[in-house]
Parts: sequence; C-alpha cells; structure tokens
Amino acid sequence: MTKILCAIDDAGHSAKAIDVGVALAKALNAELTFIAVNQLVGGYGGGGVPALHWTQEQESAVLARALAQARETGVASVDTIAFERRDPARQITSYAEENGYDHIVVGTGGKGSMLRMMLGSVSRDVADRAHCPVTIAR
Repeated sequence: MTKILCAIDDAGHSAKAIDVGVALAKALNAELTFIAVNQLVGGYGGGGVPALHWTQEQESAVLARALAQARETGVASVDTIAFERRDPARQITSYAEENGYDHIVVGTGGKGSMLRMMLGSVSRDVADRAHCPVTIAR
C-alpha cells in the first residue's frame, strides 16, 4: 500500500476510521488522503432545492481534526479533499480509482439490519464497489 484514502464525515464512527487510516499510513509510510463527501439530500422530483447533510463549518472542522491527528502522529504525506454529492460511496470509490489509491479506509456506524436495509450503508457500498482492498473500521 502506497496511497490510502480515508473516508470521514461528521459522525462519531469516523474517529475509528481516522485512527486506522493514520496507523496504516504511518506503519507503511504511505500517502494518506482524507475524503469528506457531504451528502446532498432532498430536492428530488417535482421541486425543492437539495440541502447538504452537514454544514460547511462541520466539514471543515472534521477535515482539520483528521489532518492535525495525522500530522501529530508523524504521517509524512497527508492531504484532504471534499465533495458534495448524492451518493457518497460512488464518489469515494470513483475518486479512489481515478487517482490511483490502493486502499480505502471507512468507518461504520453499526446500524441494525432493518435500518441498514432502509437507509443503505456507505461502508458496505464502498466495499462492494471498490477496485481495491477496503478496511472497515469499527
């Protein structure tokens, strides 16, 4: 592994993904990029404007914390990127493939089976779509 993409958001389970991504990058002397995909919700069909799932301030704070943790731990090459999309898993996997990442780290919220069936799971979708190995941090 030389390039690791770590998907994060404003949820608590991202802390585990950050920990795992940072540890892998440090141990392997790999490049690490944190990706935040702020999901667009609503605005389907007959009207309405789509809204972002979380604020720009939350997005910036999440990325800044991850970046600081990686730098404090001594990761030599670390960066951040953010997108606004309807399908976070598709954005994560597309970005990883298009930019030559060879590993993806993503957290999971541990939703129950009924909630997962109704809402979907970004971590599951990333694992299903990815062109490379995926670590799901719990």
